[in-house]
Amino acid sequence: MHAKELFDLTGKVALVTGGGRGLGKQIAEGLAESGAHVVVCSRKVEACQEVSKQLKQLGVDSLAFECDVTNRDQMQKVVDQTVDHFGRIDILINNSGATWGAPVEEMPLEAWQKVFNVNVTGTFLMSQMVGKVMLEQGSGKIINISSVAGMKGSDPKYMDTIGYNSSKGAILTFTKDLAVKWGPRGIHVNAIAPGFFPTKMSKVLMDQGEEAFLQGTPLRKFGSEDDLKGAAIFLSSAASNHITGDVMIVDGGTHAM
Repeated sequence: MHAKELFDLTGKVALVTGGGRGLGKQIAEGLAESGAHVVVCSRKVEACQEVSKQLKQLGVDSLAFECDVTNRDQMQKVVDQTVDHFGRIDILINNSGATWGAPVEEMPLEAWQKVFNVNVTGTFLMSQMVGKVMLEQGSGKIINISSVAGMKGSDPKYMDTIGYNSSKGAILTFTKDLAVKWGPRGIHVNAIAPGFFPTKMSKVLMDQGEEAFLQGTPLRKFGSEDDLKGAAIFLSSAASNHITGDVMIVDGGTHAM
């Protein structure tokens, strides 16, 4: 296969949760630019509809759905309607996420449970639902969005987010175990661990600790609107056909400090 073909996603069908803004939107755009038909879903259906409209202008097909990843009925409806429309699902990007800032000793149980319900249980349920489709096909690529925050401790002066960090660590183990379980059946499961990217969820955090974060990043810059596209395309394409159970870190070198 020619090198350019390895990264070609023409005709593939991708589902991106949390696809209406931020990292999910960036990934959806990258997949569409590589030729994939892209379904975007999130709690804010209007944002997804706008993204879907933009993706169609790239010459691919796209659908937009309302989907809270703590609502099993909504999730199943998204999967069913995607299959009804396209006949298959080749790529799943589990991107929906939540966070909560509080000192550990003051962290409300309800907040902890909310973060885990979205970040971990939501990822499990969507993987399970889409996985049934992929297992029937005998092929599929699942990419879970973790974080470098799930790989180490964080200075509470800047990131007092015990629930978020813990949930993103859980995603890494989930990714590795699911890769082992489903690898023999044709499903690739990998994770991307982004560093600091300016998004609505991270804006306050980054504003408060900008200087410290940049000093802790060898490339001395935050992630851009294009820096996750390549990683997502690679892990979604034939270029990564011998890679599973792995974590691609996209953080400007922060994890190496």
